[in-house]
Amino acid sequence: MIQPGETFKENLQQLPPVDGVQRIDLVDGKGDVVACIENQPGKQGSLAVYQYLKQAFGVLDEKAAQHGLAVFAEHTADARSRPGAHPNIDRLLEIAAGGGPLHVEVIAA
Repeated sequence: MIQPGETFKENLQQLPPVDGVQRIDLVDGKGDVVACIENQPGKQGSLAVYQYLKQAFGVLDEKAAQHGLAVFAEHTADARSRPGAHPNIDRLLEIAAGGGPLHVEVIAA
């Protein structure tokens, strides 16, 4: 498990590559896909974080969400001040605040 630093860029360099990932599906307790993160410009950072959280924690629960928020670093503060601007961070904030856990399914390219 990485020790998150002060910047997202620095943390991103410590995460596994996402070259072989097409997308990540986030699945709730009922088995419904509640969100997808595609491997495309502008979303690859989130894709890398969620893939890493799956590898490190297995499930996206409160502990994993707290760690993910630390990995997002300065973007987490921005997400808190601008709800809706960073939906993938908003999701972690919700889980960290007691929301239900999600399963992360990594779909290979």
